[in-house]
Amino acid sequence: MEKTDFKPTWWLRSPHLQTLWPVFFRKRHELDLTSEQVELDDGDFLDLCWSKKTSEKIVLILHGLEGDIDSHYINGIIYQLEQSKFKPVLMHFRGCSGRVNRLPRAYHSGETEDLAFIVEHIKNVTGNYPYAAVAYSLGGNVLLKWLGETGEKNPLKKAVAVSVPFKLHDAARRLEQGVSKIYREHLLTSLRKTYIRKFKKIKSPLNVDVSQLKSFWDYDDRVTAPLHGFSGAQEYYDKCSSRQFLKNIKVPTRIIHSLDDPFMFKLTPPDNRELNNNVNFLLTNYGGHVGFISGAFLSKLNYWSEEKIIEFIA
Repeated sequence: MEKTDFKPTWWLRSPHLQTLWPVFFRKRHELDLTSEQVELDDGDFLDLCWSKKTSEKIVLILHGLEGDIDSHYINGIIYQLEQSKFKPVLMHFRGCSGRVNRLPRAYHSGETEDLAFIVEHIKNVTGNYPYAAVAYSLGGNVLLKWLGETGEKNPLKKAVAVSVPFKLHDAARRLEQGVSKIYREHLLTSLRKTYIRKFKKIKSPLNVDVSQLKSFWDYDDRVTAPLHGFSGAQEYYDKCSSRQFLKNIKVPTRIIHSLDDPFMFKLTPPDNRELNNNVNFLLTNYGGHVGFISGAFLSKLNYWSEEKIIEFIA
């Protein structure tokens, strides 16, 4: 584990400002992308967004909970990857592309089967496996879990995960505390709307009023877990938290995390005993959740994590 010299913008030092500033104020780049619908073996589909840039070095990107192509961090990293001569492609998790998926299920923090399917799909359509993967928050948990599950068989050359909820129990509890409740309410509102929109089109297998689910534990216990074959939130969190998989990672992997992340406790990240030499862990004191904004002036703000991503996979 490596302590870094990251210095946050002095007027954005708060973890909440680091987290929220780019959501509302970060300038979005105009990107030239093309969409692809990928049919899955179970009869469902996933939507990819491909850069039109030409490069043999494909970088697969995974978004966070309820994220999509319009998320500030997705827009930012696609732009930076293109500038660095990579060909980025975003995998939307099921139902996250703006189109309702077909099956009575969604996505979750341990959904590695869809990730593995898309990696093979990219190999089949381009002739090359993705060179690297970059993932954020929930997507980072999925990526790290998959890297640990597959070990030496994993086809990637590099991987980076940012602001990962290593212990899902911790994230669910942390989002019930203090100012972090605003993130819980925002995300749960989005999840409820997604559920209602989806099950207006098909019949839900669940007997649940999602408007009454007020915490992540409640939602995961009554919706996420039963939709995806878990007995409840406890089993889901136990089996899908990525921290237990880190020691088995064989692909060179960089993890970027801040101790002041308002989605987690300071003790949520792993310690050195849980890591191996394949994992380069950059731990900062500041940065919030998928923030990491530096630079003194409004006109010269830097998104430090993106610099560190490019540095690692270049």
